[in-house]
Amino acid sequence: MRETKDLEYKEAISNTFLKTVSAFANYGTGSIKFGIKDDGTIIGIKNPKQACLDIENRINDSIDPVPDYSLSIHEKSGVITLRVEEGMHKPYLYKAKAYKRNDSATIEVDRLELTRLVLEGENLSYEETPAKTQTLSFKILAEKLGEALHLNEVTQDTLKTLELYEEKTGYNVAGELLADENSFCGIDMVRFGDSISVLMDRERYEHVSVLAQYDKALALYRKYYSYEEIRGSLREKKELIPEAAFREAVANAIVHRAWDIRAYITVSMFTDRIEITSPGGLPKGMSREGYLSGGISILRNRIIANVFFRLNMIEQFGTGIRRINETYRDSAKKPTYEILSESIRMVLPVIGGKQELTEDENAVYDFVKGHSVSSSAVVEATGFGKNKTVAILKKLVSKGYIAKEGNGRGLKYFVK
Repeated sequence: MRETKDLEYKEAISNTFLKTVSAFANYGTGSIKFGIKDDGTIIGIKNPKQACLDIENRINDSIDPVPDYSLSIHEKSGVITLRVEEGMHKPYLYKAKAYKRNDSATIEVDRLELTRLVLEGENLSYEETPAKTQTLSFKILAEKLGEALHLNEVTQDTLKTLELYEEKTGYNVAGELLADENSFCGIDMVRFGDSISVLMDRERYEHVSVLAQYDKALALYRKYYSYEEIRGSLREKKELIPEAAFREAVANAIVHRAWDIRAYITVSMFTDRIEITSPGGLPKGMSREGYLSGGISILRNRIIANVFFRLNMIEQFGTGIRRINETYRDSAKKPTYEILSESIRMVLPVIGGKQELTEDENAVYDFVKGHSVSSSAVVEATGFGKNKTVAILKKLVSKGYIAKEGNGRGLKYFVK
């Protein structure tokens, strides 16, 4: 077995293992096995009972605060296993520095991650920390609350109820983000032409309430993807991309993004799709599968989400992805999602039917629909050559008609 994110081998006992103790205590339970070389060769530790006392003393003397851990000895091999539990009193420091695991290596965290560890240890989120400026106005929020909840005015008590203000600390970051003016990056929207080298339109909404950003983003969407079609005496609204999907995607980006990252939510608008990229990966504790299923909601920005919920800008927490997918129920093209450690990207395709596919593409699409199949299965069903089949599958994936999962021989294609 090789080293992993939660498993490290040490040939001998030296202070280098203390960095990994810090990493496991800060970011997730893991084990260090002493008496094993990096390549997995077992050599054991001489006098393992005395060595365990040495390990204990090094941890107790060097890690602050001391994490929960346990030691065990494999009697036959002489291998010592140190298991370190993820702690609640973060950050766990070694020589005044915090560490994390990066694949099978241990590295020092940067300033941003150290700040996050401090907040986590205090059971706080970034949006709960005091705002840099305490001179804030809330005209836009007052207008929205009046429309949704019929409030006549927004008082200090209202702001306290919404958890945007506390007597001791004043306004918090969530309050600043919802205020008429703030110091944060917002939404950067670009309309592209035939390629990303051709910029047809660009609007950047920053240093204003996230409520205003939401409205302005929706207005620009309507400029390019919504129109009225006149049939006789009737006007019928047409949407190239479902407005409900765009609304949900933008609200999702605002509510769930990492606001401690000084970066913009980007909205890239193309003739065949919209790409919405939100800074920050998944909240801690949420898996990719949980996010895509829409069944579990771990809120990175609980206070902002609660305000959006009260204003009817989002519905039940955790249903955003399912609601977006539902708007494409009758479309051959489906939304896609790219989840990285530093960002999440949603791609909303222009609604399309099978009529825009070629005859060969239709044949492949019809076979894949309702199944999860390999390219070889498509070859057998359609009679196309391997290269032609793979090329068609790639086109259908890029156009948003089908999706893929797995790698190598396990690669499968399916229609969501």
